[in-house]
Amino acid sequence: MVAHQALSDRERGYGKYKVRFENGALEHIVSVAAGDARSLLNALQLAVETTPAHFPPPENEIISITMEVAEESIQKKAILYDKEGDYHFDVISAFIKSLRGSDPDAALYWLARMVAAGEEPRFIFRRMLILACEDVGLADPSAISIVESAASAYDRIGLPEGRFLLTQAALYLATCPKSNSSMGFFDALSDVEKENRAEVPNHLKDPSRDGNDLGHGKGYMYPHAYKDHFVAQQYLPSSLQGKMYYHPSDQGYEAGIRDEVERKREAQLENMASSPFIENLTYSPENKAESRWLQRTSSNGSLLLLKIRDELFAPLTIRRSDNILVLNASHGLLLWQAVKYNPEGLAVAQVRTKEDEEYINHYKQSLDILRQPEIHQGSALEVIQALDEDLKFEVIVGRNVFTRLFEEEALLNAVSNRLRLTGTLRLCESIPSGGSALSSFIKDPGVRTLLMKAEESIYHSRSNPMTAWTEDDVKPFFEKRFKYVGIRINESREDRLLDRQTLSTWITKSYLPSLEKSGITSDTLLAKVLGELENRSVSWSHRFIFITASQNPPEKSEKKEEDENWKEVLVRTKA
Repeated sequence: MVAHQALSDRERGYGKYKVRFENGALEHIVSVAAGDARSLLNALQLAVETTPAHFPPPENEIISITMEVAEESIQKKAILYDKEGDYHFDVISAFIKSLRGSDPDAALYWLARMVAAGEEPRFIFRRMLILACEDVGLADPSAISIVESAASAYDRIGLPEGRFLLTQAALYLATCPKSNSSMGFFDALSDVEKENRAEVPNHLKDPSRDGNDLGHGKGYMYPHAYKDHFVAQQYLPSSLQGKMYYHPSDQGYEAGIRDEVERKREAQLENMASSPFIENLTYSPENKAESRWLQRTSSNGSLLLLKIRDELFAPLTIRRSDNILVLNASHGLLLWQAVKYNPEGLAVAQVRTKEDEEYINHYKQSLDILRQPEIHQGSALEVIQALDEDLKFEVIVGRNVFTRLFEEEALLNAVSNRLRLTGTLRLCESIPSGGSALSSFIKDPGVRTLLMKAEESIYHSRSNPMTAWTEDDVKPFFEKRFKYVGIRINESREDRLLDRQTLSTWITKSYLPSLEKSGITSDTLLAKVLGELENRSVSWSHRFIFITASQNPPEKSEKKEEDENWKEVLVRTKA
């Protein structure tokens, strides 16, 4: 170091004199010189040779250089700043909080305090790099690149010009949008510490080592094989399903991705609920976990769910202050859409199970307290009857609410009584008999005949309240309580993979009970079905009826043109 060499060299420096500096005085001269050796040596000469009454001083006389002398020698006042003390941490804290608080003036002031006091610029850059991730994050993903570029350029340039790089980085961070959504990592870390033994879902395991023996990787759906390169499936361990760690802000770049993140998350959550299309084969699955597995591996139902949601809300005119009731809210797909439409109104959701209630309650914690919906668990009729008798709704929306159409007259009355006179009821109901059936994919005449016999009971039994009605019954039913009823039939198709587990469940749970008196054994029928359909991808159809009902003429008529129907939703699965 130049200063120590000058003070210790007996021939060309001051090594033969007893020079003593007050604590911090020499450091101040070095800091202010900022790497300029000539300024440093001039300041040392001025301080050493002007302090004693005469120079050189008498032998053994100590030359004591105070902070005041050091300041005068280098002609710049020392700033109170101890790099190892509290003040050091207080100033950097003030700087970081000014950046976080988007105050560029305060940020420049505290930055100047640190630079003037000789703070190491690399330390300041390190703190700004942390802030670029912790407090800016995805609100501006380029922030970390800009700070990193400035830090790299500083290493090439150094002081004094390097101060421009510190300034540019600080100003960028102070003025860009902010988000601390990366803090979700620590929520995840907390759950890891609690759930460190949570099993990796089987379909996510590496199949390259034990796939054949243990089935690792079986059932995984390759996202790139699907429309929009997305398919809803389970990625978290089962014990953590529905947990949310990432909460995108409404700032900058993150605001642009927020809707898409939430849209896909809602589809994931809804896809974990009982499938809206499972009624095509069975109405009361004995094993819920098995039913969900079946749904996940056999259908990209999330795309259809999103289509249904968009179609339900498309014709509705919803004001910000409207009250909305969502029936059969399940895991919240329709509910979260409603909340986006009426931020100043009341949103109430009816769910059928405690599990659905827990999922929605977890999700709603991410919303502002004033926007959180009310959640009520029970049947639709029970929930409506339990609500405050004066509570009315401008919009009531739901999916698969009137599945037992002819048994739901009390529910119809309750719904109509809850609508304001100017309100609108908007529903989507699946038509069980309108979708595909296994028999349509079987070539063997004998097997096809057996399946068709079972399907007659499954889909067309007048004794089953879920199949006792057809689409022709819907409009007259709702006209009992509403003056204006519009209906629209929509069809959708998807490529569905029929694997062994899917087919085994359908045959044993739905078809065989309908063929009990035919003397057919499960092994015989299943073997024949597997022989033709196992691991085969088929084009599976679904049929829905959309219902709009009100006491006033609709603002626009229901679309009935063929070209307005949904285009086929074709998806491909990849094992």
